[in-house]
Amino acid sequence: MEHSNLTIDLRSYSSEARSHHHDYHQLVLPVAGELCMTVGKQEGSVCPQQVAIIPAGQQHDFAAFDQNRFIVADVPAAFTPELERLPSFIALDNVLTQYVTFLHQQLLTNANGQSSERQMLLLLIQLLKERYGENLRFDRRLEAARTYLDQHFHQTIYLKHLSTVANLSPRQLSELFKRQLGTTPQRYLTEKRMQLARQLLEERELSIQSIADKVGYNSIASFSDRFRKHFGHPPSYFRRTGK
Repeated sequence: MEHSNLTIDLRSYSSEARSHHHDYHQLVLPVAGELCMTVGKQEGSVCPQQVAIIPAGQQHDFAAFDQNRFIVADVPAAFTPELERLPSFIALDNVLTQYVTFLHQQLLTNANGQSSERQMLLLLIQLLKERYGENLRFDRRLEAARTYLDQHFHQTIYLKHLSTVANLSPRQLSELFKRQLGTTPQRYLTEKRMQLARQLLEERELSIQSIADKVGYNSIASFSDRFRKHFGHPPSYFRRTGK
């Protein structure tokens, strides 16, 4: 089952070399020290002003020396599938370096809660894609379909209608999604809905029924069932604990 939580926290690593892979994308951002890594066949490091992007399923080796600390973000593959097309190691410009510093400060104080931290993480991902996304040019028909999903996720969306938006057959659209984004239109839509629903639950401003309506579920029962399968907990868990 794919890791379904969009999470961000502070981590340190030992000098013992380790190797693994996971079913979610991961961003590793510098705070202190250096993390030596091999992502696939590419060698590099996370150090001042350089970040690592590890695509879902990619084998990677890593080890750190001396005292170290990094911001590590786990990002569901279906939520931002285009991350796997960014370089494994990229330099941060001055603006992004300052933003990482700000993000670190927010994590230390936890002043605004996890919901705010995830919003800051999403902004960072968007900035990275804008600056280093030369390889993120997708088929215009795919972009038309994805834009429609992003703008109408609160509505009932059928694959047949979505394929009309993209001027493709349903089969062609599904194949294009899988080939260029590594996911399906339905999985992409569900991920968008679930992440927004969790954010709204943690903000505690709307009722669960209102949140279900806002993310495209007319039935609170079907929303709760989908949410439980996605996160392993019912909506009330995040409303109660604010995790």
